[in-house]
Amino acid sequence: MGNSIIATRAPGVRVVASASTWIEGEALRQLDETGALPGMRETVGMPDLHPGKNGPVGAAFLSEGLIRPVLVGSDIGCGMALWQTDLAVRRADPRRIAARLDGLDAPWDGDVAGWLAGRGVSPTAYDASLGTVGHGNHFLEVQTVAEIRDPAAAARIGLDPARLALLVHTGSRGFGESILRAHTERHGASPLQADTPEAETYLAAHDAAVGWARANRDLVAHRALTGLGAEGRCLLDLCHNGVSPVEVGGCRCHLHRKGAAPADRGPVVVPGSRGDVSLLVEPVPDRADALWSLAHGAGRKLGRHEAKAKLKGRLRREDLARNPYGGVVVCGDERLLWEEAAPAYKPAASVVGDLEAAGLVRIVAVLHPLVTFKCSLDPDGPARADKRVRLRERRIARAAKPWGALR
Repeated sequence: MGNSIIATRAPGVRVVASASTWIEGEALRQLDETGALPGMRETVGMPDLHPGKNGPVGAAFLSEGLIRPVLVGSDIGCGMALWQTDLAVRRADPRRIAARLDGLDAPWDGDVAGWLAGRGVSPTAYDASLGTVGHGNHFLEVQTVAEIRDPAAAARIGLDPARLALLVHTGSRGFGESILRAHTERHGASPLQADTPEAETYLAAHDAAVGWARANRDLVAHRALTGLGAEGRCLLDLCHNGVSPVEVGGCRCHLHRKGAAPADRGPVVVPGSRGDVSLLVEPVPDRADALWSLAHGAGRKLGRHEAKAKLKGRLRREDLARNPYGGVVVCGDERLLWEEAAPAYKPAASVVGDLEAAGLVRIVAVLHPLVTFKCSLDPDGPARADKRVRLRERRIARAAKPWGALR
């Protein structure tokens, strides 16, 4: 192990990737361009690096004197939460589980204000979407522990290989988007001078969105556990889109992460696509050369607009609704099924392999997807949506057998 896999592209610009890891040229161009911005001290791209709207995704950026909201993006606070459930793996039926999860994209009918207040989060205009996963690459996934690489670490974290795990990936929904929009309407893509009223206003809104996003992941997990008749506890919850102050060499800087998991806050899950493994890792502490950050996922290798065109001849529609491990996918949106197809992503093991080879992580466990929930209904087809609601109700009725025997 060592740092040789962390390649320097220009002064202050590095990439964590082996020679065999493919990274799109546009993503590298965006990384170099971002690293050359005024006030940028260091920029590090991860092996899941891919092009984004206002800069590369899968990177961390250290700036001095300036805060750049566009580098955080619109989904402020987006992150991953891993929950341990009490449901026994040996009795788990993916289709019954899928039936119990179907409908999680509908608004929650509980006490939203109370849920937020209990977590110290103020109400917003976007609270109707609290407790929902959303679209894009967000998901809720019921997982099995396929392999334990470090039994002591797994026990310390609280991972039980005999029980199902729950991984939630979502963020601040429309709330975070409204914060970025307010900034760009006034400032465009320009940064904010640190320690000014404008910067303090943005950071206060940013922190509120981070808190809202965590409350959202908590509620998504709560709704899933309730539907499954299960109990669970959160093992980790980490944000991979945000900005925070850091002290570096006596200088007060700001560390921006856009699709980069923090490596200084405990264990991390690096998820794969819905047809691939996810990996639970423990970061090696104090790695300033990687800006205390890790890859946040497998990383796209096909853009959303090109996924269907390139995969249509290789995959059938029914292939998209299952995975190689005997699991199933809940997704009523035809377009999203193709955009999020497994071959549109890099292998997670390859991405984590680069992190491991760079001496940044130790692998704790390998997780397999059993049921991946994306969305229940097709937002573009009201008539189809009505039919799916009726079918969903029938499936739930058929799956109404008590879950106690599965524990």
